[in-house]
Amino acid sequence: MTPATSLFTPVEADLRQLADNLKQLVGNRHPILFAAAEHLFGAGGKRIRPAIVLLISRATMLEQEITPRHRRLAEITEMIHTASLVHDDVVDESDVRRGVATVHSLFGNRIAILAGDFLFAQSSWYLANLDNLEVVKLLSEVIMDLATGEIQQGLNRFDAGISIETYLQKSYYKTASLIANSSKAAGLLSEVSRETVEHLYSYGRDLGIAFQIVDDILDFTSTTDTLGKPVASDLKSGNLTAPVLFALAEKPYLEVLIEREFAQEGDLEQALALIQDSQGIQQARELAAHHTKLAIEHLAVLPPSESQQALINIADYALSRLY
Repeated sequence: MTPATSLFTPVEADLRQLADNLKQLVGNRHPILFAAAEHLFGAGGKRIRPAIVLLISRATMLEQEITPRHRRLAEITEMIHTASLVHDDVVDESDVRRGVATVHSLFGNRIAILAGDFLFAQSSWYLANLDNLEVVKLLSEVIMDLATGEIQQGLNRFDAGISIETYLQKSYYKTASLIANSSKAAGLLSEVSRETVEHLYSYGRDLGIAFQIVDDILDFTSTTDTLGKPVASDLKSGNLTAPVLFALAEKPYLEVLIEREFAQEGDLEQALALIQDSQGIQQARELAAHHTKLAIEHLAVLPPSESQQALINIADYALSRLY
């Protein structure tokens, strides 16, 4: 399997610059917030979201150098993503992410929530300074979507009656909205045609949904070391994902276990066995493959280039993590 970072060759130098800029953007007015930001941006994340923004910027500006506004959009995208992770970790009570201690485990919940708020506010301020109202609207919508997705997930805990459509909508809010809208925003800054902009949005949407489905499958098929969090943690907390929803159609007793919130000894293990014994994981794989294929088809609108190929490779990588 290809490591994610080797996919970003055309924008490697851009990403190094981004890493330096992120720490400076947060500023050091407050030592604790600065320490939190330094910890976050130094945590060695894959930086897939800003890489996509930079690759789209380069793929749509083949004859010219990308602009400072393209670079700033990539930084804003990573700030919004990071802010959402800080809040997610508080909600999920996670002590570790990607093998690194979370902000709230180091600094406490109050600081973590304020650090997340601060990053959202900072990203909004930098966003406004791009002086492009359509881009501001797109990324503002992302911040609303992230909260909507988190609330929807909370309200649907242990609800075995939710549909695959509801799950996909939540996946859009929580993961795909940021990739879709920042991809579209990069196209707008490059002043490509309206048709191209919509294809870029659709690429990001389908890629984001595929990524989320793959993550949800790995929750059942991976190890704690690989995931950086306990296996089946979603199921245990009542967050029902694609493999579970598909398995429910085949294994009715699974619903009984979910509805009683795995209250009895051995319930969770029994539920996992039922999911493994069903077609749920395979059907989820097929759904992820479908969205990956759609994402790649939307890239046909871009002229062939190293950056366009890298965007195709990222979609292939999303799926390859399963094998």
